[in-house]
Amino acid sequence: MYDNLENAGHDKLVTQYAPLVKRIAYHLKARLPATVIVDDLLQAGMIGLLEASRKYDSNQGASFETYAGIRIRGAMLDELRRNDWAPKSVHRKVRDITKAIRDIESREGRDARDDEVVAALGISRDEYFKTLQDISSHRVMSWDELGVDEDSIGHALSDNRPSVQAELEKHHFKQSLSKAINTLPEREKMIVALYYESELNLREIGSVLNVSESRISQLLSQSHIRLRARMRDWIT
Repeated sequence: MYDNLENAGHDKLVTQYAPLVKRIAYHLKARLPATVIVDDLLQAGMIGLLEASRKYDSNQGASFETYAGIRIRGAMLDELRRNDWAPKSVHRKVRDITKAIRDIESREGRDARDDEVVAALGISRDEYFKTLQDISSHRVMSWDELGVDEDSIGHALSDNRPSVQAELEKHHFKQSLSKAINTLPEREKMIVALYYESELNLREIGSVLNVSESRISQLLSQSHIRLRARMRDWIT
């Protein structure tokens, strides 16, 4: 009898918050390449919602919608990670550009310029910008590449309480990441803020800054790589 009532409660929550899954899926899809199928995100999100309905504990202090949103988005991001569509060559190019930027900035003590990176890589400017575009298109440079999940706030509501050491490491990482972002060139710093804090898509950011969507895509990739180079102590 109790189990039936409990299952009915789960079903009611899943039905009530199914539109939340759709809203999160389409919001996330707007920031991803066309190769990502929204139905895959919806399916993963519904699994996340079901898990949220089973594990939610009101004593943790968060509303169900907040908790479910974290679970849903986390399930969708997990699905994207499992299906990495970027070829190995793109990952290799990320490593090559990261090393070039790191070497130049260590040597010169300032932001690496495009012409310096191009010279270090031994490629043309056109090839360099095409590479940045490819990196953006495949979205291999997410915060995962820096060692942190975009939904890291969800750890505060996870089933297992993190150790004091883990909490300290997470705090120190966030401090280091914040400092690294503040050292970015102004335009790149603004793009990162608009993309990750304001959650604008590339087209919207292009409209704000009055440049093309493809150029925003390149600059976002470049800012990711620059951060990766400057967060070397945190990259395994």
